[in-house]
Amino acid sequence: MSKKKSMLVQGGILASAGLICSVIGLLYRGPLTGIIGDEGNGYYSSAYNIYNIVLLISSYSIPSAMSKIISQKLAVHEYRNAQRIFHCALLYVCVMGGLGSLFVFFGAPLFLDGYSIPVVRVFAPIIFIFGPLGVLRGYFQAHRTMIPTSVSQLAEQILNAVVSVGGAYFLVRFALSKGYDESTRAMYGAIGSALGTGSGVVIALLFMFLVYNINRDFIKRKVIHDHHEDMTYKEIFLMIIMFVTPFIFSTFIYQLSTSLNQTLFSKIMTGTKGLPHNEVITRFGVYSSKAVVITNFPIRIASAAAATIMPSISTYYAQKNYDGTAELVAKVNRIVMMIAIPSAAGLFALSEPILMLLFPQKSTLHEAGVLMQFLAITVVFYSLSTVSNAILQGIGRVNIPVINAAIALAVQTVVLVLLLLYTDLGNKSLAIVTIIYSLMMCILNGFAIGRSLDVHQNYKKLYLLPGISAVVMGGVAFGVYELFEFLIRFILKSDYFVNLAAVLFAIFAAVLVYAVMMVKTKAVTENELVSFPKGTSMIRLLKKVHIM
Repeated sequence: MSKKKSMLVQGGILASAGLICSVIGLLYRGPLTGIIGDEGNGYYSSAYNIYNIVLLISSYSIPSAMSKIISQKLAVHEYRNAQRIFHCALLYVCVMGGLGSLFVFFGAPLFLDGYSIPVVRVFAPIIFIFGPLGVLRGYFQAHRTMIPTSVSQLAEQILNAVVSVGGAYFLVRFALSKGYDESTRAMYGAIGSALGTGSGVVIALLFMFLVYNINRDFIKRKVIHDHHEDMTYKEIFLMIIMFVTPFIFSTFIYQLSTSLNQTLFSKIMTGTKGLPHNEVITRFGVYSSKAVVITNFPIRIASAAAATIMPSISTYYAQKNYDGTAELVAKVNRIVMMIAIPSAAGLFALSEPILMLLFPQKSTLHEAGVLMQFLAITVVFYSLSTVSNAILQGIGRVNIPVINAAIALAVQTVVLVLLLLYTDLGNKSLAIVTIIYSLMMCILNGFAIGRSLDVHQNYKKLYLLPGISAVVMGGVAFGVYELFEFLIRFILKSDYFVNLAAVLFAIFAAVLVYAVMMVKTKAVTENELVSFPKGTSMIRLLKKVHIM
């Protein structure tokens, strides 16, 4: 199997795992929201955003950075130095993760108020635990195998779902038995959900250590037969710091927008507009735990693609194989857009029906549906910018995503403040500035890649034809949903099952129409499809149903 083919297969594995994890994440969100409510979601999201920022600084950027550093050593067969880097990285994340955990636990009142503080303190120990998990995932990604990472992600998400729902249920029941008010019960539910996040990280870490122990003898044999000069620990730690720091700043600024938007929204809506704190938290919960959660579903695939291409791009570029690097970039962009564009159209067309499947609160259904329609376009922008971030980091332009993210963040922050102060858009302002931020990242990163690589991209096939196909698909999906929702209502009494059946028919029709449009408009040809992950199977299926 060629290296490019292997890379795409591994990418398909990681993307599939990410897709399954996203499905699990969506499925448990419904019952969880039914238990803790929109207010509980608001407390959880507020705490999670602070936890996520500190995690990004201390540990989260480690997999990408370690994958890049170690893959470069493996490319020139420096197995012992790769192993020494791995050990130093473990020490680095333990120190940084420990400091991050202490900072979040004791510094929580600096960033949050009210019932969000106890929730974020439950998150604090997870920062320390995540560090070694990130190093191990990056280590195996550098070895061009995504299977350990994929399985660990599945184990993490499954346990997270079970413990989140179970923990929230029992803690809310406990709060009820004590006669606590509604806001306190929501806080206890959010704590139960936070415990689920922690338990998932623990099981994933145990699995990755098990995989490493199984492969230890094989790793030792390679290290023993390596006769390259050893790097000193001082050199290694300096290398880690030099590589990790740009990753940290890039990812930190890239993700800071969420926490900054949350803080500005809360402060302005309560302080300037005079809304009650629990109402503001509820509005933020509808945005972050409903609309954002669903639109993040297809973006996970882009994140998986980004993690997968990092070692290959680093290797090709280090070997001065610039044509191979550019070809890989073009191919990954095609695959990501063929998924992101129809996903955005489908989420826009079926926003409220999809929300009805997952979340029981009818009072906020329309509000969440409108927000999701706003955010649907960010599926395309975030997918592209996530991959372009990885490309720039892979070719050594690690500072450019930092600068681009800072520019986009400054612009969106100014716009958000103006919208919150001078309009009554409320949480729609959050969706609008998210569009602005993700679009700016796409444009700025695209220019930067163009200055470094000569990527030959067929923009008609990349954007125009998939866009036309997706628009037709979205229109058909909406029409099919309305038709079957009307017809099935005469057969089924339950609103939920009527909606479920209509959504399934609409999705089936959407997939069929998109496939037909992509083939008939020649947006994708049989020769191109062969080189995609599972391309041969897709061709066989398309021919079987007489589309190709």
